[in-house]
Amino acid sequence: MKIQDIPSNTFLSDAPDLESRLPQDDQSALRLWLRMLSCSTLIENELRSCLRREFNTTLPRFELMAQLASRPEGMKMTALSRHMLVTNGNITGITDQLEKEGYVKRQRLPNDRRSSMLFLTAKGKAQYAIIAQAYQKCVERFFSALPQTSITLLQEELAQLKTLVHLKCTERA
Repeated sequence: MKIQDIPSNTFLSDAPDLESRLPQDDQSALRLWLRMLSCSTLIENELRSCLRREFNTTLPRFELMAQLASRPEGMKMTALSRHMLVTNGNITGITDQLEKEGYVKRQRLPNDRRSSMLFLTAKGKAQYAIIAQAYQKCVERFFSALPQTSITLLQEELAQLKTLVHLKCTERA
């Protein structure tokens, strides 16, 4: 289905969500932020459901595996927590589960007995490849109705926004 095929009365722009709680005279920046947040939340919730339904796994487990898949040389748990923006305790809990299932292995560092490097096992790499393919298809489903020009424009605009946000955040520091 293409976006042009959707009847105009079926768009959810007026559906009850974060942005619709604002009076019409509110600032457009806040309305835009809430619309982006609504879209992100809807997509993330569906991705979580897809992972749970198809693979009996969670988004944090998948994200940890994705981090390790992108670094075959392994990663320290502290680096994982920084990349995933979660606490070391969260990483430890997820790692314990994945290690028990044979997807991840820990290797103690000889020069630092308190630290471990984490790696995907062969079983973990195989499972990650299967899940990543399904994850990608699920994501693509959300954007398949948009014309490529809209996707390209959104990517460009969001890249600019990301740069501006980063600059504003570093100004503050």
